[in-house]
Amino acid sequence: MLRTIGKRILLVIPTLFGLTILLFAWVRALPGGPAAALLGERATPEAIERINAAYGFDRPIVVQYFTWLGRLIQGDFGASISSRRPVLEEFANRFPATVELSIAALLIAVAIGIPIGYWAAKHYGKAADHVSVAASLVGITIPVFFLAYILKYVFAVQLGWLPSDGRQDNIDATHITGFYVLDGLMTGELDAAWNAILHLILPAMALSTIPLAIIVRITRASVLEVMNADYVRTGRAKGLPPQQIRDRFVLRNAMLPVVTTIGLQAGLLIAGAVLTETVFAFHGIGEFLATAIFQRDFPVLQGFVLFIAIAYAAINLLVDISYSLIDPRVRVQ
Repeated sequence: MLRTIGKRILLVIPTLFGLTILLFAWVRALPGGPAAALLGERATPEAIERINAAYGFDRPIVVQYFTWLGRLIQGDFGASISSRRPVLEEFANRFPATVELSIAALLIAVAIGIPIGYWAAKHYGKAADHVSVAASLVGITIPVFFLAYILKYVFAVQLGWLPSDGRQDNIDATHITGFYVLDGLMTGELDAAWNAILHLILPAMALSTIPLAIIVRITRASVLEVMNADYVRTGRAKGLPPQQIRDRFVLRNAMLPVVTTIGLQAGLLIAGAVLTETVFAFHGIGEFLATAIFQRDFPVLQGFVLFIAIAYAAINLLVDISYSLIDPRVRVQ
């Protein structure tokens, strides 16, 4: 197991190295160079020269790259042009909000998607199957920001059942980790934890629709494939209880592609939180990135892409480890 984990980590290194080259080339390939793109309409020759000197854009391209790479290895992602604070510090402040929202959305998608997918496969060809497939198609096609505005208008503005924005009301709450729900549970401030959960519901529902629909379809297809396998028919012929066939033969063997899908969707949730956090003013990495795009804050954009790449690598590693826990055949291999 440890050898496998070590190999996976070694494979990630050249991928991240190649990504740094692409990011570096992307910024330098901007029309007029990074200084002109950063300044916009204020791009006078004197201002461009000043920015080039301040950020080292006037140095040889190879020197610029290895200087930037050396800082990345040391954990220095540069400073935000708008706030003048280190990018890593900005991410650390907003990281808990995005992770909390992504986890809530993923829990909704998994808790609803897997049972519906299994239920659709069990009733294959019937009305229940057709309804679930149609609903999953609708879930994939509706844009996240459009659904977010609908949920916000209906449940927050019209009905007033849930908060419309923010992570928590202006209450006296203790924040230790930055994960508001966890902080409330750790400190015993259950009212603060419940208030944070109420603020999570609408953005998590909006963010979960696409992964939920995908999980439903993958679970349905995987369960259908396993249900027609020889060992399942043999188990039925031997008179094994339906619950044992479902748990030991069908669900366990059907989970491998589902786990892969969940891992990929977990990475996409972090990247897809941009629109959701902007609509609900959730003050996470996504909202910060949207602001950076409008302000042409390239250090923040570069840091975000690297952050997503590292998150994907970590999630894929966890998915590989989970394979051996779900399927003994993978562990033996």
